[in-house]
Amino acid sequence: MNNYFSEAGVFLIDTIFSFFILLVMLRFILQSIRADFYNPISQFIVKITDPLLKPMRRIIPGFGGIDVASIVLMVLLKVTSLLLTVLILGKNINIAVIVVITIGELASLVLYVFIFSIFIMAIISWISPGGYNPILALIQQITEPVMRPVRRLVKPVSGMDLSPMIALLVLYLLVMAVPHIQRSILSLFV
Repeated sequence: MNNYFSEAGVFLIDTIFSFFILLVMLRFILQSIRADFYNPISQFIVKITDPLLKPMRRIIPGFGGIDVASIVLMVLLKVTSLLLTVLILGKNINIAVIVVITIGELASLVLYVFIFSIFIMAIISWISPGGYNPILALIQQITEPVMRPVRRLVKPVSGMDLSPMIALLVLYLLVMAVPHIQRSILSLFV
């Protein structure tokens, strides 16, 4: 029975923290690409993340157009999530390992945001091309910084745009590289 409560606690911590980290990540990406903040989805993300982000912005200013407070908040949330998980499971805490895992998981998350966004845009282009939806408009804005350079390199072939497949391939290769980089860095500490 005690094992159930540990698993349930880890599940709840991971779910709640992951959802909020995703929202902060989306807000960071939307700010970085200067997305439409009048979009209802953008407004939702801003309203949900403001209670933690506004106080942090008073302490941590932006730098060179980068919202440093969002990055710090994501790192703090992920570290807190990992620390709580380690405490629930009764494992030893190694701060260096937690920091490496945090950075790797946040890097994977940003890659997955782009992967799922491109995947959604590709499917929608087959099902309902040209329709307007606030979510699709936002996803289009998210994917554009990744897709633009790929489209310059890969021209359409017989009317087929292969650039989403190439972008997804590159992004998946980067996702696959993250654990290998993590392991090689962790081998220095363990």
